[in-house]
Amino acid sequence: MSEYAAGPVAALRRIAFLLERAREDTRRVQAFRTAAAVILPLPDDEVSRRAEAGTLTELPGIGPSTAAVIVDACRGRIPERLAKLEAEHAGPLATAGQGLRAKLRGDCHSHSDWSDGGSPIEEMAMTAMELGHEYLVLTDHSPRLKIARGLSAERLTRQLDVVAAINAHLVSPDATTETFTLLRGIEVDILDDGSLDQTDELLAQLDVRVASVHSKLAMEADAMTRRMIAAVRNPFTNVLGHCTGRLVTGNRGVRKQSQFDARAVFEACRDNDTAVEINSRPERRDPPTDLLELARDLGCLFSIDSDAHAPGQLDMLDYGCARAEEAGIDADRIINTWPRDRLLEWADRD
Repeated sequence: MSEYAAGPVAALRRIAFLLERAREDTRRVQAFRTAAAVILPLPDDEVSRRAEAGTLTELPGIGPSTAAVIVDACRGRIPERLAKLEAEHAGPLATAGQGLRAKLRGDCHSHSDWSDGGSPIEEMAMTAMELGHEYLVLTDHSPRLKIARGLSAERLTRQLDVVAAINAHLVSPDATTETFTLLRGIEVDILDDGSLDQTDELLAQLDVRVASVHSKLAMEADAMTRRMIAAVRNPFTNVLGHCTGRLVTGNRGVRKQSQFDARAVFEACRDNDTAVEINSRPERRDPPTDLLELARDLGCLFSIDSDAHAPGQLDMLDYGCARAEEAGIDADRIINTWPRDRLLEWADRD
């Protein structure tokens, strides 16, 4: 086995990341994240002693597979499971779009375990930093989406305090510039009449707001068009998320795209300085190619987003970049190629 110096926590986190990146079953992934959380607070010498004594599985949350990883890492060997995953899944997720991917500075759509994501906010932020992001917008769901544990006004207010605390922790006392910022955001539901599912007072406190349709996706086309245009015209809307709501593959099955006057909606996006999201999740590929090209031709801005619900999914930006590059979209029309301060100035609708 090759030498490995990063330690057992890093090995477990990396395995979980690569499994998520490969879209493996969530329960398999969680076993490695749980094991990392179990040993993280333990002294290094205790973990090493248990590894040598064969008593790691006495700890709750450590099974034979995760114990084997810890043992190898403690002995300075790359764990066999990690080496296999690195060989199979560590390369680019898409062959096209790598030049554009290198220009992305952040991600404007991500979820944590405060709503329907699978990992704590801190883990999402740490992974975004490891991927080289300058910023990550945390966009957990709004209250109406109860199936996704959407955040009430009270919970969102508490979350803003957590985000502030994380950002304060990330800035070292001797730092002259911030290298990473977790931005305050929301994926706010577009209600049936086109209004947004959160108070103006709270929306005003956020940095970036993604507005998406999650209900009545089969609404009659004229009504859906009016609904989406009303949301796009709302001064708080920065990004129109996964505009058709379609699903083309994956364990949630297939769902037809919503019907609406795409030209009218995208003209409203252009005229109101609202970006059209290029959702990078492979089960969405939203908007479809014909609509992506229409938005391009109409002069819209875009946001290439991962819509990540787990840390490993943050790397799915590769897919969105490939689609944007194939469509010939100029990098400066993609808001998350912009530096943080430019993004924030653009998104500030006060």
